[in-house]
Formats: sequence, C-alpha cells, structure tokens
Amino acid sequence: MKKYTLELIVFLSGATVMILEIVGSRVLAPYVGTSTFVWTSIIGIILGSLSLGYWLGGKIADKNPSFKTLSEILFIGAMLIALIGLFKEDVLVLLQQNIGSIKLNSIVSSFILFTLPSVVLGMVSPYAVRLKMKSVTSSGRTVGNLYALSTIGSIVGTFLAGFYLLAILGNTKILFLLTIVLLAASAISFAKNFTKGKVVLALLIVSYTVFGNFQTLNLAVGEVIDIDSDYNRIWIYEDKDYYTNSPIRNLQINSNNSSSMFIEDEKKNELVYPYTKFYRLAEHFAPNLETGLMIGGAAYSYPKDFLLNFPEATLDVVEIDPALTEIAKEHFELEENERLNIYHEDGRIFLNNSEKKYDVIFGDAFSGGYSIPYHLTTIEAVQKIYDALNENGVALVNIISSIEGENGKFFRAEYYTYKEIFPQVYLFPVHYTKNTENLQNIMLIALKSAEIPKFTNSNAELQGYLENLYTEKVTNDLPILTDEFAPVDQYVMPMLK
Repeated sequence: MKKYTLELIVFLSGATVMILEIVGSRVLAPYVGTSTFVWTSIIGIILGSLSLGYWLGGKIADKNPSFKTLSEILFIGAMLIALIGLFKEDVLVLLQQNIGSIKLNSIVSSFILFTLPSVVLGMVSPYAVRLKMKSVTSSGRTVGNLYALSTIGSIVGTFLAGFYLLAILGNTKILFLLTIVLLAASAISFAKNFTKGKVVLALLIVSYTVFGNFQTLNLAVGEVIDIDSDYNRIWIYEDKDYYTNSPIRNLQINSNNSSSMFIEDEKKNELVYPYTKFYRLAEHFAPNLETGLMIGGAAYSYPKDFLLNFPEATLDVVEIDPALTEIAKEHFELEENERLNIYHEDGRIFLNNSEKKYDVIFGDAFSGGYSIPYHLTTIEAVQKIYDALNENGVALVNIISSIEGENGKFFRAEYYTYKEIFPQVYLFPVHYTKNTENLQNIMLIALKSAEIPKFTNSNAELQGYLENLYTEKVTNDLPILTDEFAPVDQYVMPMLK
C-alpha cells in the first residue's frame, strides 16, 4: 500500500475536485439558480483556482519536498471544505441580500466558497509528482501516470456525485464525506503529522458541519424538510397564504416557490396560486376535453384539480424528477388514480417520442427565471406540442414575465415563437393592469384551430378569467427561439436583478 500512496492520494484529490464542483451547483442553486451563468461561474472559478494551485504546488515542491508537507496540504484542504459546509448558508444569504445581479452574485459566491479549497487541491498533483520523481529520465512517465490517475479520479468523482451521492446524501453530508476523505489521505501521507490536536479540531469542525446543519425530516410548524434529489434541491415548509392568510404547505425547488397546498380540510381542493386557476380556461377553449398532457408536475397541484373537475378525462403528467412525485404523494396528498399516468422523463424527450394525441397540453415547466429549460422554449419544441394536439387542440403555457420592457424579453421571444406555429395565440395576464412592465404570471393559450373562439362564458369563474384577455399588440423586437439559438438565460436576466 505504501508503494502506491501517492497514486491513491492524487486519485482521491482528483475525485474530490469534481465532486466539489458538482455539489457546488446544488449549494448555490437556492440563492442564484441553476442557469448557465451559475455553472459558468463555478467552472471558471474552480479552473482558475486549480491553475493557481498547480503553480503554487510546483513552486513549494521544489523547496525540500516531504510527505509531511503533503499531509499538511491535504489537511488544510479538508478543513476548508468542512468550512464550506459550516458557513455556506450564512455566506449565500448575505450575498443574496447585498448583490442584486445574478451574474455577479454567481461569481462572488463561487469565489468565496470554492477558491481556497480548489487552490489547495490543485497543489496536490504537482507536489506528489515531485515526491514521486526518482530521476530525470523517468520524469515524463511519472508526470503522465500521476496526472492520468488524477483525471481518472475526476471522472469517477463526476459519475459518483451525479449518479449517486447527491440523491443519497445531500449537500452537507457530501461535504462531510469529502472532508473525511482528505483527512484520511492526510493521515496516509504522513501519520505522524496527524497530531491529537488536529484530530480534535477536525472532528469538531466536521461534527458541527454535519449535525449543526442537519435538517429535520419531520415536518412541523416552523420546520423545513430539505431534500436533494437527482435533479433538484427541494424544500417543504409551512406558511401563510399571501391572499387569504390561510395555512399552506409550500414546495420550493432550487430558487423557486413551485407549488402550494392549503392545509385546512375545507380548503384542500382549492388552488393556492392564482395562475393555476387560469388552467381552468381549458374547459372554455376545449369544452369536449377528454385527454390532457401536463409538462411539469412538481407537487401536482393542478393535476389534482384537473382530475376533480374533469371526472371523465385522463391526464398524462411528465415530471422529470421522480422524487417530486414521491413528495407529492407523501406531503401534498397526491393519490393513485387510474385516470392519471405519470412519466418520469424530460418533457422534450417525451414529446419527441410520444405518438399520443391530446385535446389539451398544459405547460408549467418554466420557473421564475432562475433556470428555464431552453429546449422546451424553441420553435422545434413548439412544433412538437402542435403535433401532439388533436385537430382542435389547445396549449396553455404559464410564463412568468412582464409583457413589455426589459423584463419581458423572454416572454416576447416565446410569444412570437408560438405564433410561428399556431394560427391563434392569446394572452391572459393573471394580474391584468395597464402597466405592461408588471412582472407576473401570463397564461399563453395557443389554438390549433383557425376558427376564432368566443370570449364569453356563462360560468362566472371562467368569465372572470376571460376578461383578462390582453388585446394590445406585443412588441416584436426579438428573434424566435430555436434549438440553434435560444439565449433564454440572457433574456430572463433583467428579471433577476
């Protein structure tokens, strides 16, 4: 084992870097989202830090290299990662309160949390190479072997984090695990250097990191369930409804409040969010509705309402995250129903592969801007939606945006993308005002039929929604969205400032 100590250490450090990078996206997600800006910041900061670490490690390695110093480097790396777990929430909340720009916040957050541990981890490989070198003639092979092992470690760490660790352990426990791994590597490198004082310090920091940040899994008033799935960071908590002050249970996905349910028995069948009630316009535009498809399930608030109000209809729901379906069953009273079919896959992939036809397609996959799946916004995706509808089919898509101004860029691009495919597209701002730059939910309704519909209904509730019809011309100042060019993150950025 001693013969391969350095090989094991560079392998573990390589794995640690990539696991830290992937878990870093989950650490930042609740505060800055998961857009390309966030990933760009994390990757850029960590790569820059590794470069500095390579330079610094090589420089230090030329000054009397020893296993004791390598052990110190690994120990410092372990403590820095433990400190991320200890202070990440405090740092991110502070930055969120003081930095309005998502771009800047992503960079600063990544810099503060990940620079130092990445620099230290970057020092490991060049230092190990210097220790491993026996002669100048074998230096090329030595460098190649160790850097290959470091890269293999990074590959293993990538798949380990993405396929297993995030869903099994969660952010803080993964940081704890990385700390333990580096502490073990430090001890392997030079056991004598691992004094009692360091052991005590390490245990104190690691223990507080894990137990001081542990979230209860038993939901009660004022408590939060904190879950990491394969796709999302998820919170469940109880609160008061903004409009009625009634107690509600909330589902937050990454940075976005996604779904809510009234807790009181007499209100459990009522929809909490006003925009979800506008989906009921499906009854007006498709009065003979028999089959529906919903892209985006979350806590299944509207699917439950659909099954209640259309007792003869069937609904397919495409929700990419199986954990959300289980959460909906456990905490939001989603029940098995023979008229409800759930598919756990990406919405675009489902549309690409499905040959089923629907009377209505509901879209609720666009978040508040922190992370919009651009491949569902493009003209190619809209064409798939059009193709999946029956002859007189209707698409109802929820978009969070303003209509005009900087905050309306994504909406305007999406609106005219739909108009390229559908003969009729209508808009129903949920909170209709004369201020077209008001940020709100907008229900986009696209009709496959060219026949002009009526905009009156004897049902008072539906008539109220119909009266929100937007009749002004929408500015056409942006190109339609395509798979080739869809700068969605750029378009939504003004909304996040």
